[in-house]
Amino acid sequence: MMDSQAPDSQAPEKTGMDAPSGTNPLAPAPQGTRTAVDVVTPELVAQLTKGVAGSGRTANHTPFTGEKLADLPESTPEDVGHAYEQARRAQTVWAQRPVRERAAVLLRFHDLVLERQAEVLDLIQLETGKARLHAHEEIQAVAVAARHYGRKAASYLKPKRHAGAMPTLTRVTERRHPRGVIGQIAPWNYPLELSVGDAIPAFVAGNAVVMKPDTETALTALWARDLLIEAGLPAELFQVVIGDGPVVGPEVVRHADYVSFTGSTRTGREVAQGAAARLVGVSLELGGKNAMLVLEDADIEKAAAGAVRACFSSAGQLCISIERLYVHESIADAFLERFATRTKAMRLGTSLAYGADMGSLVGERQLATVKRHVEEAVANGAKVLAGGVARPDIGPYFYEPTILEGVEAPMAVCAEETFGPVVSVYRFKDEDEAVELANSTAYGLNSSVWTKDGRRGREVASRLRTGTVNVNEGYASAYGSVQSPMGGMKDSGLGRRHGAEGILKYTEAQTIAQQRVLPMAPALGMDDEKYAAFMSRSLRVMKALRLR
Repeated sequence: MMDSQAPDSQAPEKTGMDAPSGTNPLAPAPQGTRTAVDVVTPELVAQLTKGVAGSGRTANHTPFTGEKLADLPESTPEDVGHAYEQARRAQTVWAQRPVRERAAVLLRFHDLVLERQAEVLDLIQLETGKARLHAHEEIQAVAVAARHYGRKAASYLKPKRHAGAMPTLTRVTERRHPRGVIGQIAPWNYPLELSVGDAIPAFVAGNAVVMKPDTETALTALWARDLLIEAGLPAELFQVVIGDGPVVGPEVVRHADYVSFTGSTRTGREVAQGAAARLVGVSLELGGKNAMLVLEDADIEKAAAGAVRACFSSAGQLCISIERLYVHESIADAFLERFATRTKAMRLGTSLAYGADMGSLVGERQLATVKRHVEEAVANGAKVLAGGVARPDIGPYFYEPTILEGVEAPMAVCAEETFGPVVSVYRFKDEDEAVELANSTAYGLNSSVWTKDGRRGREVASRLRTGTVNVNEGYASAYGSVQSPMGGMKDSGLGRRHGAEGILKYTEAQTIAQQRVLPMAPALGMDDEKYAAFMSRSLRVMKALRLR
């Protein structure tokens, strides 16, 4: 992320898009009077950065004002290598502990996250600029993942019996072994969920983790590490390195036994190439240009409310948020009237309190992309139905939630990922056209279908080429269903998080086959020809008996 000089951090907060010079209509609770200075104290920074190697110094900043939050240690390539050495020593001991002991750490962590959530909600807001309710989505996601793997890890990882080559004579067991040390590169947009949330299944599977969080959101990741240690995780097992992506990132990949990456498609390709050169596995959750389909029988009020959540949560800086909205022509005018009205009524704010409907973009780079996409579209004929302007009166990177209609190729906003509070609306005539339009992108991460007919919604969903599809919800239903896999198709990535795939990817499968009584070779006086005939008959019998 790009560093920026901040306006005066004591400038009065202004919220509400239709009254930029008025008083604060949100009337935040008293807790909203806390500032970055109150939250990010020198004592907290010293506690969280304890054990983070780095001879250099760097800093992170809050998007709310642009001011510096904390000085942080900056890791060198040598520091990354040392972190892996420590992690490997700890991992060999950790892997010997029973799965249920490892899982117990996750269940204690679950309770601590819920008990201490106020601490990390402040950090998430200060580091990302998001509204408090959107920050709480990360609490929910991490708690659900910790509970799920805390309860299910033993089942996922237990040895499994399989049918052998020769029934009753071949005993086969599949065992799962930890890969070793996982190299994790976590993004800035969901610094709790996409850091520790992805590390949880790696730990319970018996691995260590060396994580590189984004520098601008490192405090949140370090808080999570501190809480996991309090829950019983050995400190050396969870190493954090901090520094510029082009410097530290390749070193994380270079030493890893498996790589977990969430970020842009462009960087994901580089990570995949680095992992492939070493023949280590990789999981990648990458970009998206996600579509929402509003069918002609949809509940318009519910769909409009759902679209606000789907498009503007975390100011649109969510990999699975909606950027393309397809509405049946018969209901488009009525839907857009309600959607635009709800969008224009959204409240923007910087308070460390509940009440704001949307927060800030994370920095100058994201703001520049949003401005470029909107301004180019408008210059080429697109119409702004809501928003379309920056709000520096609230904070340096605030931008109003924006609805565009009349977007056409080759406008950048038509196909490029904006990763901001901007959605383009398109009208369609029939279901087949809607599906074709939704699938007409290189991405395939998430999508949404709205209809009163659940069966129809599921049928349409099955035709969409995305890793997750939500019916009558934007993204939360699929993402929150942690027993089911979540990830992308096409340019949106490789591998899955959540469910069995989310933990088994951090393991190596081993097949142990024990042959009993008879060998897999001529025996009992059979020559080669008789053995071949015997095996041919046996194969026919096994097919007839429907044996696997």
